[in-house]
Amino acid sequence: MTHQRGSVLVLTNPHDVTTDVVLRILAQRRVRVVRLDPGTDLHTGASLTAAYRTGGRRGTLRTPSRELDLTHVRSVWVRRPSPYEGPPELHGQDRRFAATQSLWGAGGILASLPGAHYVNHPWHNRAAEYKPAQLASAQRLGFTLPDTLITNDPAEARAFAAQHTGGVVYKPLWNTSYTVNGTPRTVWVREVEPREITDAVAVCPHLFQATVVKAFDARVTAVGDRLFGLRIASPDLDWRRRQNLMSCTPVTVPPPVARSIAGYLADFRLVYGAFDFAVTPDGSWQFLECNPNGQWAWQPEQVTDAIAQAIANQLEKGPNP
Repeated sequence: MTHQRGSVLVLTNPHDVTTDVVLRILAQRRVRVVRLDPGTDLHTGASLTAAYRTGGRRGTLRTPSRELDLTHVRSVWVRRPSPYEGPPELHGQDRRFAATQSLWGAGGILASLPGAHYVNHPWHNRAAEYKPAQLASAQRLGFTLPDTLITNDPAEARAFAAQHTGGVVYKPLWNTSYTVNGTPRTVWVREVEPREITDAVAVCPHLFQATVVKAFDARVTAVGDRLFGLRIASPDLDWRRRQNLMSCTPVTVPPPVARSIAGYLADFRLVYGAFDFAVTPDGSWQFLECNPNGQWAWQPEQVTDAIAQAIANQLEKGPNP
């Protein structure tokens, strides 16, 4: 198949079943799609070329089954591509060199396609993943926030915990891979006592937040101007820990929260965002975070289907005229 004008380019790993939900919709609509995992495919048979000159440019992606003119890509869906780690047959500095060249070369080409509509642009995703930036934007845009402290000063952390008699939780600033005796572990949100805060806080910044007395959690999945609100009832402080114990039902997003979400997406230049809130008994929606590339296919079937349709709409329509 050659030069698919107006194709949708999907960047994700081969095990991403969430992508398949949207691809089936695009196939039903007869929208041309090319799927690529640049971190692995480019050293297992795919090739990527870009040429630049005064007054023009050209680019081509070739896979074992496709040839795509990169100047005619309608939309790019940046889902969950594998990291650039280099060909496995290389080792040491040679593999590191190949990996970094791929990141800055292939990654740069795929993030610079002329006129393509990105959901989301990878650089915007990265900028929006910093929790301090999220909190600063949320505060500026009128969200209600729990008191939050980010510090590597143990004295500051202990004082913050002592000040908030209703309790304080610790949250990691990034979901870093972590193992104990070779077994992968997840660092969940957890409550901490002032006596638990040791001088080890000085090793790196830590995020502490006042505990919110919740009536329920809420997830709002935003796709363009479409919002999909979900009420989450869970026995756990962090509902992600045991999702088999939670129950979910659709919930209406209050208009002030919806307006702040629209401003937040514009602030970070996002098309998609997964917003998490703690909702208090008096109805206050407390902003916790926004994952610019959060998972969504775990939600009830009718919500998952509606989100998939909205993402397909974004990819099919392409850039604004």
